[in-house]
Amino acid sequence: MSSEQSNNFYKDNADLRWYAERGIDWSEIVRLTERDFADKDDEGHGSLEEALEFYGEIANMLGELTAKRIAPFAHEIDSQEIELKDDEVTFPPRLETLFREIKDLDLHGLCVPRELGGMNAPMLVYFIGCELIARAEVSVMSHHGFHGGMAMAALIFSLTEGTSEVDPLTGRVKETRFRKMIEEIIAGEAWGAMDITEPNAGSDMAALRSVGEQDEDGNWFVSGEKIFITSGHAKYHFVIARTEEKGDADDPLAGLGGLSMFLVERDAANERVQLTRLEEKIGHHGSATCGLVYDRAPAQLIGKRGEGFRYMLVLMNNARLGVGFESLGLCEAAYRMAKRYTAERPSMGKTVDRHEMIADYLDEMEADIVGIRALAMNGAVHEELAQKYKLALDHYGVNGSERSRYQRRLRTHKAMARRITPLLKYFSAEKAVEHGRRAIQLHGGNGYTTEYGAEKLLRDALVMPIYEGTSQIQSLMAMKDTLGSIMKNPQRFLKESAQANWRSLSSRDPLERRVAKLQSVSYATQQHLIMRTAGDKMKGLRDVKVSAWTERFFKNWDPKRDFAFAMLHAERLTKILTDVLVAELLLEQQKRDPARRPLLERHLERAEVRCRFWHDEITTTGERILRKLERLQNAQEEAAE
Repeated sequence: MSSEQSNNFYKDNADLRWYAERGIDWSEIVRLTERDFADKDDEGHGSLEEALEFYGEIANMLGELTAKRIAPFAHEIDSQEIELKDDEVTFPPRLETLFREIKDLDLHGLCVPRELGGMNAPMLVYFIGCELIARAEVSVMSHHGFHGGMAMAALIFSLTEGTSEVDPLTGRVKETRFRKMIEEIIAGEAWGAMDITEPNAGSDMAALRSVGEQDEDGNWFVSGEKIFITSGHAKYHFVIARTEEKGDADDPLAGLGGLSMFLVERDAANERVQLTRLEEKIGHHGSATCGLVYDRAPAQLIGKRGEGFRYMLVLMNNARLGVGFESLGLCEAAYRMAKRYTAERPSMGKTVDRHEMIADYLDEMEADIVGIRALAMNGAVHEELAQKYKLALDHYGVNGSERSRYQRRLRTHKAMARRITPLLKYFSAEKAVEHGRRAIQLHGGNGYTTEYGAEKLLRDALVMPIYEGTSQIQSLMAMKDTLGSIMKNPQRFLKESAQANWRSLSSRDPLERRVAKLQSVSYATQQHLIMRTAGDKMKGLRDVKVSAWTERFFKNWDPKRDFAFAMLHAERLTKILTDVLVAELLLEQQKRDPARRPLLERHLERAEVRCRFWHDEITTTGERILRKLERLQNAQEEAAE
C-alpha cells in the first residue's frame, strides 16, 4: 500500500512552505550565493525576487518528483536486491530508472557554481530537497546525497587548501583542482563516498588504522580496510588515513592530529581498491553499503598531512545536517501514514484518531516535526552562511570595515551552527525511530505486516541514531561545548542565567515568561553539572600543595575522569538543551508571525514537564553507577599491576 496520497510533497506541507516562503530571510543567503550579483555575464539571477522564484520552482519540481515518481515505488525499492558481482554493484531496474530521471533534471549539480556547470543554488535548497526525497524513500536520499554533496565537498576542499583560482571581483571559480571529479558528478557519470569507519574503530576515530604512505618520489598510497561505507561503489573516495604516529596512548584525542585526508579514485584501472562485501541491512535497501580494502592504492593528499580531522569536520557537519533533514522526512512520512490510517479506521463507535490517547500521540508527533524542522532550517542557514562568509573573506577581496563585519558575521553563524547541529542530529534521529515505532502501533496488527509500509519506516529509521556520529557522540559534543563555554566565561553564564530568571518574572508576554522559565531550568542544570565537575576536580587536589592548586585546577583536565558525572548525564542535558532551543526559535518566529504562536504553546506544554523531569534525574541520580564504574576501573588497574 502506498505510504502517501499527495501529488506534491512540497505543496501539501504548510510548515515547510512557511520556511521557504516566509520564515527564512533569504536576502543574506542569496547575496552571498550570487556574489552580490557582481558578474553580469554569469547568467545568474539579477535580483532576490528572481532567485526566490527559481528556488520555488525547484522545490515544486522536487515535490512532484518525490510524490509521483519515488513514493509510489517505495515498497518495490525496499523489496528488490542490490547485487555485488565481480567487484561491481548493480542496482535493480527501478532504482536505475529513478537515478536516470534525477540525472536528467540536473539535480546533481544543484549547488555547484554555474561556471563549473551547476545551478548555483544555496545548500538550503538542497536540504529542502533532502526532506522531500527522504519522505518518499530514505535510501534514495542516502545515495543521492553522495552525488552533488561530494562535488561541493571537493570544491570546498580545493578552496580551503588553496588549489582553486577565484576571481576576487566576481567570485567566479576560474579553475579548481578537482574539476574533473566535479564535472563527472554533475553529469551523473560518477559519485563520491566518504570512507571513515573501520573495524574496531567506529566512533573512536583516534583508533583508525588505515595508513597513508609517501614514497621517495612524493607519491601517496593508502592501505587499510573501511566498512559501512554508504554508496561505497563510488568512483571517488575521500579517505581518512593515518600518516603520523598516534602519540600518547592514554589520550583519547592524541590520534586525531595524525590523520590525513586523501582522494582515491576507484575505477577499472585501479586494482588496488577492492569491494569486499555488500552489507545485508534491515533497512535502507535502496542504498549500497559497502566494505572496501585499500592495498597501496594511489592517492592524492588533500591539504597538509595531519589535517585530515579538520577536513573531515567539513564533511561531517554537512552530513549531520543532512541526516537531520533525512530523519525529518521520515518522521513526516510516519506521521502522515499514521494520521491517514487512524482517520479511516473505525473502532468502538468512532475512528481511531478520535480516541483520546491516539489523538495525543498524533499531536505529539506533529509537535516533534515542527521542532525538528525549526532546528533543521536554522542549522542549515547558519552553517551555509558561516561557510560562505569564510569563502568571501578568503577569496572575494573583502577589505576594510566590510571585512570586519564579515568576520563578525562568520563568528556568529559558526557558533550557532555548532550549537544547533549536534542537537538536530540527536533529536531528529531519535524521533525518527520513535515515530516509526509509533506508526506501527497506530496501525495495530496491520502495522506488523509489510503491506502497509509502517514496518519499513521503522527499519529505515533505526540507522539514523547510528550513522554520521551516534546519538551518544552528539550528546557528548553538546555537553562538552556547553560546560566548556561556562568554564571559559563564567561571568557571562551567570549574567545570562540572571537575565532568564528576571524575564521569567517581568516579561509582559506570558509565553516569553514560560520560555524564560524553561531557560532557567537549563541554566540550573548546567550549574549543577559544572559545580559537580569542579567539585570532583577539587577532590583530586587533596595531596597537591595549595600553591599549585590554580595551575592544576585550570590545566590537565582528564576527560575520562574529571567529566565522569557530566558524561553520565550528557544525553539528559542534550534533551533539555534541545527543548530550550526549539522554544527560543519558536518564540522568535511568533514575534514575526503571530500565526506561529500556537506552535510555541504546544511545544511548551510538553517541554516544561519533560525538562523538569530531566533536571530532577540529573540532580538526584547517577552516584550508584559512578561508584560501580570506579570499582571496576580500580579492579582492572590492580589486575594490570
